[in-house]
Amino acid sequence: MSNEAMLAGKSAVVTGASSGIGRAIAERLGLEGVFVVLAGREKLALEESASKINAAGGTSVVVVADIRDAGSVQNLVDIAVNKTGQLDIFVNNAGVSFLGTIADGDPESWRSMLDTNVLSLLIGCQAAVRSMRAKGNHGHIVNISSVAALNPDSGVYGATKHAVNVITNTLRLELLEDPIQVTSIMPGLAATNIGRNVDPAILEGVVAMSGIDAVVAPGERLPDDVLEAAQEALSDFIIKPDDVADAVFFVLTRPGRVHIPEIVIRPNKDFDF
Repeated sequence: MSNEAMLAGKSAVVTGASSGIGRAIAERLGLEGVFVVLAGREKLALEESASKINAAGGTSVVVVADIRDAGSVQNLVDIAVNKTGQLDIFVNNAGVSFLGTIADGDPESWRSMLDTNVLSLLIGCQAAVRSMRAKGNHGHIVNISSVAALNPDSGVYGATKHAVNVITNTLRLELLEDPIQVTSIMPGLAATNIGRNVDPAILEGVVAMSGIDAVVAPGERLPDDVLEAAQEALSDFIIKPDDVADAVFFVLTRPGRVHIPEIVIRPNKDFDF
């Protein structure tokens, strides 16, 4: 059986599917025959990805959801189960990043990162496990972490990603007697919108590197063409969202006897801001 055939007919929930890594993962799974529930905040962007999947013969549905709410997350799982009979894959991808010092940081920014990067991931893991256990099916939970989790001084954002890895490893041990696998994937710097809240000077630098005439304010979504052009200009320093989607596909298509608890995927060179 080919790797592609191994996924055909399965169902998946992907959070943070509006852009970047989440969108790349959702589209990759959909094009491999997985029924995908695309969850995110930006309906138009979600619908664009769903149209791409459906046009290629796949099936998907779009849900604008607040993944910090347990009921909303359970609804995502229920949609997958109602469509295919069971939930096979849950990808906790949604995340936010606010860089800065602890001494001068904004507590509301910290709260946003903790709620989205940690609490929402816990809610997603729990909902997925409960569904997979109820159906008794083989399942896989993929948590998108960061190489920041490998650094002891990576700030509050890094602390949330340390938490993701701890949660992933703890859950893996909890599920040793269940046919459910859990993987943490730690990307390095990628061409995504998670950096929209960085210092304005850095945003200006990214736009300048793209060679595209655009004005982007902090907190605003970076245009796809800017991200793609910046990645091409700095291909040794910035990976593509598709590179991370490839890693997810690899993990999901290993034989059941093989469990990959974590993968680190980096560009060739570290980017020095």
